[in-house]
Amino acid sequence: MREEPVAIDPEDWVCPLPLRETTRIVAGHGGGGILSEELIENLFLPAFGAPPGSVGPSRDSAVLEVAAGRIAVSTDSYVVAPLFFPGGDIGDLAVNGTINDLAMSGAQPLGLTAGFILEEGLELEVLARVAQSMGKAADAAGVRIVTGDTKVVGKGSADQLFVNTAGVGVIPAGVDIGPERACVGDDIIVSGAIGEHGVAIMSVRAGIDFGTVVTTDSAPLHRLVAAMLAADAPEGTIHALRDPTRGGLVAAVVEIARAAGVGILLDEGAIPVPEAVASACGFLGLDPLQVANEGKLVAFVAPTATEAVLAAMRARPEGAGAAVIGRVVADHPGMAVGRTSFGTTRVIERELGEQLPRIC
Repeated sequence: MREEPVAIDPEDWVCPLPLRETTRIVAGHGGGGILSEELIENLFLPAFGAPPGSVGPSRDSAVLEVAAGRIAVSTDSYVVAPLFFPGGDIGDLAVNGTINDLAMSGAQPLGLTAGFILEEGLELEVLARVAQSMGKAADAAGVRIVTGDTKVVGKGSADQLFVNTAGVGVIPAGVDIGPERACVGDDIIVSGAIGEHGVAIMSVRAGIDFGTVVTTDSAPLHRLVAAMLAADAPEGTIHALRDPTRGGLVAAVVEIARAAGVGILLDEGAIPVPEAVASACGFLGLDPLQVANEGKLVAFVAPTATEAVLAAMRARPEGAGAAVIGRVVADHPGMAVGRTSFGTTRVIERELGEQLPRIC
């Protein structure tokens, strides 16, 4: 029986030899040789803000001078699809996400690391866009990307590129923030409109036109947290902070409720949900309270400090839309209950999995 010839697309060819003149990632970029060195010196370091000729001897770790005190450390991996979406991309998302994880402990960032898993065949132009975006985001946040790593995997072993970032930050003296500190009577404050990041991702991934462009809310929150702490000093009545990323607002407040053994009562009418987000979620059958955010925080604050903290938040662009959306109660510990616009209440269950996979 005669077999039909197999069509071969030259675009799918990947040469195992380290070609110097290439516009795509090849295996040699992860081999620790000249190609690896050139990728670091010619693409990553300029993107991260290193002046020409300023690169010193290579080290296995970064050395940072820190004042005595408590250190916060966080790490996260970013596998978002697509890589680019309205208002942002995987690069600035990785920088902002790690900064925000530090900030939720009250820490101010000292430095970040960046690790890249690159798929063989990835266009260098795409990698350069991501790296430059990371450099700009770090510069805007006033923090440096101080060390990193690059690995290359075979074609088909990754979806273009994955990014891991880790961060180190200093927690100011006297600051004690943690989910277990939430107290009955605390006001629950959200820093602004929710659901924008998840809808921005879905609009591109599904190719759906919602009638308006919804952009990601990705932003660093450490300066907002610093302003909140300054307004609260020296009382220490900001008890808990959380950035509502995967699982959205509901996952964030329930995690804190379970850690502290308290209940959550949300005023659903007070929660700022943009009209475009509400419309998109209605069309897709999603709950905006469980859609991811990347530039918002939830704060649990003693009522005696609520007005001062709100004023400090609203004085900054990251917190201009801050609102009180509920309070901590003694009833139904570990659960969130919402008061609807009709005056009834409902238990708000967390999703078993994720409503939107790979949103960060």
